[in-house]
Amino acid sequence: MDDLSIRTARLSDLPDLGEIFRLASLSNEGDRPHLLDNPQHLELSDASIRSGRLRLAETATRLVGFATVAGDGAVVELEDLFVHPDWMRRGVASRLIADAVEQSGARGATKIEVTANPHANAFYERVGFRATASVDTAFGPGTRMELPIPAAG
Repeated sequence: MDDLSIRTARLSDLPDLGEIFRLASLSNEGDRPHLLDNPQHLELSDASIRSGRLRLAETATRLVGFATVAGDGAVVELEDLFVHPDWMRRGVASRLIADAVEQSGARGATKIEVTANPHANAFYERVGFRATASVDTAFGPGTRMELPIPAAG
């Protein structure tokens, strides 16, 4: 994926990001019925773009995924990680996690936490997250996970 680059999103990216959010969300069969019954959960807010915390992955021709990290301080929260279904399993999400680690570490964070749906647990474990607790979410059971950020050396 040499042609993949990551940058901070602009408001003009919102329509494409919203489409990625919708398509990626609906690609999970387990979440699809709840999302279709609650379409407000398929709308991407511009708040994370306005705050400068949404980072997107793009090729020369299109946006393919994004991640949002919220919070300041030692512990930050991975709020969003979405990849267009056509680009899943091609390293995009892993690159976005690496970028989140780099960006968060540069701001002084020492750990990233996330609430993962069961279908995403294996991915998060592959990129270094470890489970810390089981939690209930609007979509059913989830797993709280954390990823230590190595100290800059």
